[in-house]
Amino acid sequence: MNWQDKGYLISSNRYNENSSIIELFTQDRGKVKGILFGATSKKIKNYLFVGNCFHINFSSKNENSIGNFKLEIDKVNTPIFLEDQIKLSCIVNIFNLIKLLTVENQKNAKIFELISIFFELLTKENWLTSYIFWELDLYKNLGYELNFSNYTKKIKLNGTHKYFSLSDEKKVPNFLVENSIENISKEDLIAGIDIIGNFLEKSILSQNNLSVPETRISFVNLVRKL
Repeated sequence: MNWQDKGYLISSNRYNENSSIIELFTQDRGKVKGILFGATSKKIKNYLFVGNCFHINFSSKNENSIGNFKLEIDKVNTPIFLEDQIKLSCIVNIFNLIKLLTVENQKNAKIFELISIFFELLTKENWLTSYIFWELDLYKNLGYELNFSNYTKKIKLNGTHKYFSLSDEKKVPNFLVENSIENISKEDLIAGIDIIGNFLEKSILSQNNLSVPETRISFVNLVRKL
């Protein structure tokens, strides 16, 4: 069994002295797993960053045996952000979520496209706000949609409109309901991340018997220190 594709590295774990078991999210096959021989060599190791995009050649004896990859770098993504702790943490967080929430060998072209968009938004000035909406789009395309207009009520207070959750009366930042990315306060930004984190935990992870990953906790803690 042989095929070629393009994909982003999701994870890499040492298999033996010279090889690793890697996972990639590919354009035509979704999440795939296999052995990368020579993964510890300097030539390959220098490009083996989660988030980098590769041209892939895959081969295996049959569909039931684990195959092996040959990779050629297509686009360097993650190393660009190695000196930005928050963006690097965000990258690790997102690819870990993709690893946890996607199914092997199930094509999802929209998720593949979203990964490309993700690296583009990391270069923007207001990337954190855009990232929040990106994360909501990720969950939507995994089958978990959160539409704030359906779960909030608008109240006029002191001449301005505010939104509150229908279930627990908690304040919801205006930008989440109005889909705005301009002039967002740090307080509202963190509140937005917390709300989406709560949705992730209660409506997605717990439904799949999963706990909140440490990578997510680390990312949120870094955002709080901004």
